[in-house]
Amino acid sequence: MSTVTLAGSGSGNGSGTGTGTLAGTGALTRLALRRDRLMIPVWALVTGGMVASGAGSLEGLYGTAAERAELAASMTANSSMRALYGPVFDDSLGGLVAWRFGTFAAVLAAVASLIVVVRHTREEEETGRQEMLSAGAVGRRAPLTAALLAALVVNAAVALIVTAGLAGQGAAGALALGLAIGGTGMVFATTAALAAQLTESARLAKGLTGAAVGLAFVLRAAGDSGTADGSSVLTWLSPIGWAEHVRAFAGERWWVLLLIAAAVLLQTAAAYALTGRRDVGASFLATRPGPAEGGLATAGALAWRLQRGTLLGWSLGFLLGGLVFGGMVEGAADIVGDNEQARQIFERMGGQSALTDAFLATMVSLFGMVAALFAVGSVLRPHGEETSGRAEPLLANALGRIRWAAGHLVIAFGGSALILALSGTGLALSYGHDAGPVLGASLAQLPAVWTLAGLAVLLWGAAPKAATAAWGAAGLCLALGWIGPALDLPQAALNLSPFGHLPKLPGPEMTWTPALALTALAAALVTAGLVGLRRRDVQSG
Repeated sequence: MSTVTLAGSGSGNGSGTGTGTLAGTGALTRLALRRDRLMIPVWALVTGGMVASGAGSLEGLYGTAAERAELAASMTANSSMRALYGPVFDDSLGGLVAWRFGTFAAVLAAVASLIVVVRHTREEEETGRQEMLSAGAVGRRAPLTAALLAALVVNAAVALIVTAGLAGQGAAGALALGLAIGGTGMVFATTAALAAQLTESARLAKGLTGAAVGLAFVLRAAGDSGTADGSSVLTWLSPIGWAEHVRAFAGERWWVLLLIAAAVLLQTAAAYALTGRRDVGASFLATRPGPAEGGLATAGALAWRLQRGTLLGWSLGFLLGGLVFGGMVEGAADIVGDNEQARQIFERMGGQSALTDAFLATMVSLFGMVAALFAVGSVLRPHGEETSGRAEPLLANALGRIRWAAGHLVIAFGGSALILALSGTGLALSYGHDAGPVLGASLAQLPAVWTLAGLAVLLWGAAPKAATAAWGAAGLCLALGWIGPALDLPQAALNLSPFGHLPKLPGPEMTWTPALALTALAAALVTAGLVGLRRRDVQSG
């Protein structure tokens, strides 16, 4: 499937029917928005709402100009905090919101964009649905255009929510921050569009774009850690750094938005040029042929072959993340200074009066919630194999469904334990103290991670059309754990997440009852999901 054709050849994409290259764009856009009618609003509300609500939470913490100025000075002097959040350009409420939430909102917008674009381009081709659509009056570039328009809807919604929510802090600053976040999302939407042309699988397209997002974050973090004013060349090499350099609420640099617009236009043009020179389902990066004789004798070996690259990437990321956050522990006191309300937020997130333990518990909990994303993705990998038609030939032989699924589930549940152990190891090595308690605190997140993975198994096994709802559950838990304490949500709301029931370690004694209860719940969900898998028909598209 690595062959390409010249534009105008009319090979299976509608261009030979006499229609324009954008014919059918409107219908495909409506179809994409209908398929994402839940994901797009939820993602936009979570991302935009996080930023828009930031002013109220920060005002409650730092109610006076003197407190805000002290916070800005301490954060600017702390290289670890600059690496995490960026420099503080202004100590107004709007400036602090842009500092505290801008970078992470830009990353969330980028992730949403890459998912939407790859889903409606390469994933449609991989499953064969695009070939059927292209047999009708659909132009060569219509699917790509529809995917980019769907991504534009996501990012425009985020920008509008941010602008409306922060308008009271200054209309110009609110608009600048909204455009910077939405524009960053569109930069990576077009990056995903390019990756979808180059690669033959949706998984690889997502992986390449995700790596680009990670590289952009690392470049920005490295640049900001070295300079207090954001002037590093490394920061300017990062699209996430461009969003920072718009300097919302700090003398807006509107011209920086032209960099974002230029990147979007250049990548869009390149993606359009490439999609006009290949067949539906083809790619420019040829897939490496396998050996003449197969070497995979078991379903578990096949699952390992399919997921080993993903597991390696997550493992390295968690280890490096642990090393980075562990180096910030000693400077945790600089985050709150003498501000008692800020200290209380950390204690609500970490659950321990000692600020160092609270900071460690917060980081451990964050790693746990992110590990749930790995677990859900790993559980749903066989769902992708099933819908793409690759599982049916396997199951037509003497391979049982449970044995086929078991290989992937071992990687999902065992892999989540591995990456949490690596994050704890990184935290302990970089912090330099209490290695045992820190590692134990990391592994104590497993029951909650496994509960969400069990929910994914249940949805895939019993209701495969709703399997992607597992992503929504994991995202909700991440939002509750990361934003809930800052918004002072009631404990009943925080308890909607399984992470809300776990002890906040390190610090207090381990309480085994909630951990065992969650583990038992996870086992029950997995069992129910596998029973459903045995009883239902295999999907083929």
